[in-house]
Amino acid sequence: MTDTAQSAPGQRAKRRRALGGAMFGFFVDMYDIYLPVIALTPAMAYFTATGSSDVDVAVFSALIFVASIVGRPLGSLIFGPMGDRLGRRRTTLIAAGGSAVCTGIMTVMPGFHTIGVAALVLLVVLRLLDGVFLGGEYTAANPLAMEYAPRNRRGVFGSLINMGYPAALGFITIVTMLTLALFPTGGPDAPYSVWGWRVPFAVGFVFCVALFVLYWRSVPESELWTEVPEAGNPLKVLFSGRNLASFGVAFIVGSGCWLTLNGTVGVFSSHFGGLGVDVSRINLIILVSAAIGMVLFPFVGHLGQRFGRRQVIMVLGGVNLVVGPVALGLAVSQSDALAVIPFTVVAIIGGLFVWAMITAFLMELFPTEVRASGYGIAYSLPSMIPAFYAYYMVWLGDVMPYDYTPVVVLAAGGALLLVGGYLAKDRRHMELAEV
Repeated sequence: MTDTAQSAPGQRAKRRRALGGAMFGFFVDMYDIYLPVIALTPAMAYFTATGSSDVDVAVFSALIFVASIVGRPLGSLIFGPMGDRLGRRRTTLIAAGGSAVCTGIMTVMPGFHTIGVAALVLLVVLRLLDGVFLGGEYTAANPLAMEYAPRNRRGVFGSLINMGYPAALGFITIVTMLTLALFPTGGPDAPYSVWGWRVPFAVGFVFCVALFVLYWRSVPESELWTEVPEAGNPLKVLFSGRNLASFGVAFIVGSGCWLTLNGTVGVFSSHFGGLGVDVSRINLIILVSAAIGMVLFPFVGHLGQRFGRRQVIMVLGGVNLVVGPVALGLAVSQSDALAVIPFTVVAIIGGLFVWAMITAFLMELFPTEVRASGYGIAYSLPSMIPAFYAYYMVWLGDVMPYDYTPVVVLAAGGALLLVGGYLAKDRRHMELAEV
C-alpha cells in the first residue's frame, strides 16, 4: 500500500473530527446566545422589580443579550492571537472550560427578590464572561475545521458549521416549550420564574462540558497551522496592509449579518410578546424558521461555492432590504392574527440564510498565520454596534411608531450586506494556504 493510500483514510478521519467538533461548538455557542432571549424572557420577573413596565423589561432583556454579544469580540481579541500562536485545539479547550464554569454558575443564581439589583448585575457580568470564552471557542475551532476542508467543498463545510445556528435555535425553543409546559409562568414566584428557566441553562452547562471533552479526546490540531511559521504579533499583522482592507470588508458584511439577526430573532420574543402574541405561537414561529434553516443551509453553502460567496451575499442583502422588512411590517400589523406566522417566518429565514455563507467567506479573507485572529475578530467585533438594537428602537420610536422599528433595523442590515458583498473579492477558487 502506498503512503498516499495509507494517509488518505487518516486524513479523512481527522477532517470529520475537526468538522464535527466545529459543528458542535458552534451549536453550543448559538444555544448559549439565545438563552436570555428565549429561555429567560418568560422569567424576567425573577430578575426585575415588581411593577416594571414592558419597555423596562425589554430593555433589561436586551442588556443581558448585549453583554453576551459584547463579550464575544473581547474573547476573539484575547483568544484569536492565542489560537494563532499556541494552536487552534489548545485554545478551544481553554475557552470551552471557561464557558462551562460561567454557565454552571448562572444555573444556580438567586433572583431580584433575594439579593435585589445585584441579581441582574451578576447575571450581566456572567453573561459577559461567558461571551468572552465562547468568543474564543469558535475563534479557534472554526479555522481548525476549515483548514481541513477541501477547496471545492469549503462552502458546504462552512454552512455545515453554521448550521449550528438554526439547530441551536430550534433545540432551545423545544427545551423552553417543554419546560414552560412543566413549569407555569406568571410573576416572580411562578414555578418557571424560580426553577423552570434553570433547565435550559443546565443543558447548556452539560453541552459546554461535552465540548471540552470532545476536543480533549478526539479533535486533532490543524496541520496547516503547524506548517506555517509564526508571524510575530498577530494583531499587528492583521491590522496592516491588505489584511486591514480585508477586515474593513468583513466588518461591513458582519455588521449587516448581526443587524439582520437582531432585527428578527434577537428582538422577536420580547417585541411580539409585547404586541400580544402568545408565547406558544412565538415559539412555533422560531421553531419553523429554524427547521427551514437547517434543511436549506447546505444548499445555500453550495450556491456560494458555485456562484460566488459575494454574489450570494448581495442577493441576500437585497432580500433583507426589501422582502424581509415588508414581511416583518405585515407581521406587526397582524400581530393578533394567525397571519403573523408566515410573515415572520419569511422575515426570519431571510436573515438566517446569510449565516450559511459567513464562515467560508471570512476564512478566505485572511492568511493562515492570522486566520484565527482575523476570523474571530471579523466575526465578533461587528456585533457590538448592532447589539444595542433595543436602544436604537427606542430612539426610532420618537420619529415613527415603535412597533415598526425592527423593520428599520432589518433593512439597515440588508443594505450593509449589499455594500459589503459588492466590495468583496471572490476567492473561492484559492487554497487557504495561498490566501
